[in-house]
Amino acid sequence: MAAATAVPSAGGLDCASLSWSFGTQAKNCLHTDLAEERNCRSADLGEVRAKSENCQCANLGEMNGGTGMKEFAAEYIPRASLLLTRPISATNRSFFQHLHFVLTGIPGLEKEYYWMAFPLGFIYVIAILGNGIIISTIKSESSLHIPMYYFLCMLALADLGLALCTLPSMLGIFWFDYKIIAFDACLVQMYFIHTFSAIESGVLVAMAFDRVVAIKNPLRYGTILTSGVVCRIGAAILTRAVCVVFPVPFLIKRLPFYHSNVLSHSFCLHQDVMRLACASTRVNSLYGLIAVVFTKGSDSLSILLSYAFILCTVLSIASGEGRLKALNTCVSHICAVLIFYVPLIGVSVIHRFGKHLSPLTHALMANAYLLVPPVLNPIVYTVKTKEIRRKIIQIFTQTKITVQV
Repeated sequence: MAAATAVPSAGGLDCASLSWSFGTQAKNCLHTDLAEERNCRSADLGEVRAKSENCQCANLGEMNGGTGMKEFAAEYIPRASLLLTRPISATNRSFFQHLHFVLTGIPGLEKEYYWMAFPLGFIYVIAILGNGIIISTIKSESSLHIPMYYFLCMLALADLGLALCTLPSMLGIFWFDYKIIAFDACLVQMYFIHTFSAIESGVLVAMAFDRVVAIKNPLRYGTILTSGVVCRIGAAILTRAVCVVFPVPFLIKRLPFYHSNVLSHSFCLHQDVMRLACASTRVNSLYGLIAVVFTKGSDSLSILLSYAFILCTVLSIASGEGRLKALNTCVSHICAVLIFYVPLIGVSVIHRFGKHLSPLTHALMANAYLLVPPVLNPIVYTVKTKEIRRKIIQIFTQTKITVQV
């Protein structure tokens, strides 16, 4: 008696429970299985073979004694074996993509997500409320309608956008244990994360240029940085970020994904999605490198050159009090630069050289890269700007009076 192999259905049908006395039903079931197996391009061939072997062992007892088994096996088993051993065609691979990705929270702390949800929510409240207060204060206070605070308003908008990009997926994981994100939604989130990050980098360069003009030519500060110049600088920063990041989702969209769909972070980043692709990612890597050099690389170099000019100017000031006063105007911006670039450099180094590190380290650094700037920038500028401090005190005073009434 020849051993027959029952092919499992891709849709989850179980033919093991059918008796061989119902020969017509068994044949129809196998026909359906074969058709569904051909259409299911996402099936892992190793899993299909393992399931087939298990199903074969389970069915041998039922198949013994069945009528017409030899003819049935001779007709269908070669076709099933060919189907299981046939590799996925290049055409199918080139067009296949997952319908969704699975996000990852903080590895090893899954049982603590419920408790981590509260500090995470508090962090987002600080980021959104803090940046919102800065924007509203600069808008309402006429004394802050100067280029330095216009650029600060742009920085707060970039931080606010960065926080809102990651808010749905982060809170979905830690509050509701929902880790699924649609493929297209992942591309949209990835685009806005990288766009707002590029905008923030450009705004930091503009703020450095603002400090150079204020310290080197204080008497011409208002005539050099007019409202029109500030608007054009802001438009240039926005245009550069949008245009540089725009091809990235399309470069990801062209790649096939038919193996793992589990990401390493709680949000979608280009390098994280790219590593799951089942084809050459040389074009993506090359374009990503060019984009980083054109944005973050040139921006960091421009900031260093700006502070070299500032340092030369400050050293030429005769009085020590004048030097301290000039440097004091740069403290907030220096803190903002460090808050943005230190986590960025850390994430880049870990992705490049820290493959041996635990997934927990990668997750924490990625979260710090996107959460630290929106949270700390409002705190730094609130401490250094008395108008913003006054606005916050006014908000809490009005709240207290309303509660008493």
